Amino acid sequence: MQFQADFSLQLLNTFGIDAKAMQFLRISSVSDLQYAINKNEGQLPIVILGGGSNILLTGDIPKLVIQNTIEKIQIEKEEETFAIVDVGAGVNWHDFVLWCLKHDLGGVENLSLIPGTVGAAPIQNIGAYGVELKDVFESLYAVELATGAVHFFSKTDCAFGYRESVFKNKYKDAYCVTSVKFKLSKKNHQLHLNYGDISKTLETQQISNPSIQDVSNAVIQIRTSKLPNPKIIGNAGSFFKNPEVDRETFQKLSDTFPNIVHFDLPTGNVKIPAGWLIEQCGWKGKRVGNTGAYEKQALVLVNYGNATGQEIWKLALDIIASVQDKFGIIVHPEVNIW
Repeated sequence: MQFQADFSLQLLNTFGIDAKAMQFLRISSVSDLQYAINKNEGQLPIVILGGGSNILLTGDIPKLVIQNTIEKIQIEKEEETFAIVDVGAGVNWHDFVLWCLKHDLGGVENLSLIPGTVGAAPIQNIGAYGVELKDVFESLYAVELATGAVHFFSKTDCAFGYRESVFKNKYKDAYCVTSVKFKLSKKNHQLHLNYGDISKTLETQQISNPSIQDVSNAVIQIRTSKLPNPKIIGNAGSFFKNPEVDRETFQKLSDTFPNIVHFDLPTGNVKIPAGWLIEQCGWKGKRVGNTGAYEKQALVLVNYGNATGQEIWKLALDIIASVQDKFGIIVHPEVNIW
């Protein structure tokens, strides 16, 4: 374990942005993290880096960047219908999904192929195809970066919302998640097939009684057909959150835009896909210098090569402004801006 000065983060963020951390350290245990906090003595602000798949680096980072590589997966408790699984925060998220499928544990199959680490999952309350992290979340442990103290967080403590948690708000940059516990089904898995193209994909494959593995395979097929591989084209997946509006606002929008794509929510509000809004403003497939909105999914901003974080952020701001001008809706970044 060694502190490194002026450390390039280019290979540690999926946008491939060449930015440097003033100090960098890779940790693989809670005691490593506590040692680092002690050694730093509050000299530099600390930020935690997971898989680097949900951040945009807009410049060099004048902080101590700690990469969390704590790895473990173990079944902590088993009952007849469910299992509690304890997972290290540094485990690759998709590797964890594959482990669950191998052990026939259900609940995360719709979240297949989401980039990043297990520790970042509850911070973002990741979600895809009708399932969110909170649906399978049990609890987590996190280390307070100011003191090194270990704290327990229940589902209630985490205050999950749409791509939100207490760690993106009240406790932003205050904790490092070290392990997460999940409650997963052992039998009679509840499948979520009605969001996106999952049912259509399964039908095409002539699968009428799908397993959790089948659902995962369908999700992977859909994601790979729509999203660019960050190893080939730099990106951070969906850059913006899907906005929600109240029923009255939606009615006014639908009067002006009769073909507006939308999803009714249990709250009475209406969710409008940000990708659709951005596409209607002419951004899909549009290239601006070294950046652009991906040709197959306008929600994904890409680095075609050698773009700076500032260039990508400028593109994002231009997209936000054009959506607001056309629809009166503000789309907010899902990606964390550093």
